Amino acid sequence: MPNPLALLALAIWPLVTVVLFQKLPPGRAVLTTLIAGYLFLPEPPAGFDFPLLPPLTKHTIPALSAFVMWYRMYPQNFNPLPRSPVAVGLLLLFMFSPIVTALFNMQPVYWGNFTIQGMTIKDSIGIVIQQCLLALPFLLARRFLKTAEDQRDLLIALLIGGLVYSVPMLIEIRLSPQLNLWVYGYYQHDFSQTMRFGGFRPMVFLNHGIWAAFFLLMSIVATFALWKYGNFKRKWAILGAALYLTAVLVLAKSLGAWLFAAALIPTIIVFSARWQMRLALCIALFAITYPAMKGIGLVPEAQILEAAASIDPDRAASLEFRFTNENRLLERAQAKPLFGWGNYDRNQIMNPANGVIETITDGRWIILIGQLGWLGFLAEFGLLLLPVFLLWRETRHRSVDSYSLLLAPLALLLSVNVFDLLPNATLTPLTWLMAGALLGYAETLRDGRKEFQSDQRLQWRPVI
Repeated sequence: MPNPLALLALAIWPLVTVVLFQKLPPGRAVLTTLIAGYLFLPEPPAGFDFPLLPPLTKHTIPALSAFVMWYRMYPQNFNPLPRSPVAVGLLLLFMFSPIVTALFNMQPVYWGNFTIQGMTIKDSIGIVIQQCLLALPFLLARRFLKTAEDQRDLLIALLIGGLVYSVPMLIEIRLSPQLNLWVYGYYQHDFSQTMRFGGFRPMVFLNHGIWAAFFLLMSIVATFALWKYGNFKRKWAILGAALYLTAVLVLAKSLGAWLFAAALIPTIIVFSARWQMRLALCIALFAITYPAMKGIGLVPEAQILEAAASIDPDRAASLEFRFTNENRLLERAQAKPLFGWGNYDRNQIMNPANGVIETITDGRWIILIGQLGWLGFLAEFGLLLLPVFLLWRETRHRSVDSYSLLLAPLALLLSVNVFDLLPNATLTPLTWLMAGALLGYAETLRDGRKEFQSDQRLQWRPVI
């Protein structure tokens, strides 16, 4: 169980946010409170569980605090909704579709002699509040991180965060993951999963070693992007930081992050911003269409398993187990395809003889489709990936000197973050943060284009 220091850290974070907004420009205050809160606050179960509300944890307290400061300090510019009608529609669907899900799932589910309870209006209210809290980093970033300078600040914040976090990561690589236990009094995950390749995989204050390595990957990509496109006097220092962070990632012993790094680092170094944007678009398209391809049998599972078995039989067995569960859960989801089965494990398959849940949900996409239906999946994934599509539309016919080249690596990072939700379930506030920042910049580019077109029309006069 978390110690008093864990709860104290969460309780004082709103005060930290107040100080940050008073001392820093609003964009940097948002970046600092969200990124630092994500990296250093304790993971659930540390949190506050109030009646009628979802638990307030490190994933919601920093964003909620920053949102309140936005309302208090900038009430004249308090308009949280995006300007894109598509984004508004997806946002409203994301927030309020759980109400319809609850209305369609009020009856119990029976598995033999075992019963899973139905949902209530109270459940729907709790999920709606949770969805609103999840979207706060998106809304904050769209409002305060919408310029080219803000994109640069975001990448610099990832660079600084990676350098700072690399120190406790190196400590845990040497001593084993102990910092969360020493500071907050509990292990945040199964300790056996920290042992990899004859050593330890660091977690620090995140939920799993995967997330620590993935954050470091984001820092590395951000640093290489700054080295290539940033205007710094000492670019050699930026390159040195990138190489140092890459070395720490190798020591972190996370295969998935290694594979992503092997693909992304050469892409940032070798390819132009236009090709990076095209790659981001392709990854985004694959991420949002994968469930549909899976459902109609277009994913070549047999060939993938055969290729995996030739590399590592254990990995192939794990992948086959995942595919089997996904197929069973997809078949279950087809009974309620639009709005899903809701919560209480109603989307799972239960053994009617002993009441044991037989299926395991790993990827976030299958959780969304099972619980909130295809509309819930499209709302979340569509909202996260819409900025990539809008930026591609806004930049494909522009000269490269008319927009920030840093948006291409950011779009690539966002697409990879969402792509990673196919095998993994945890959606972090940083993914929402990047999506909101890129949406804000896409709106800025669109405003500039519309103003230019308006000026052109004003200058035109008919010749008589």
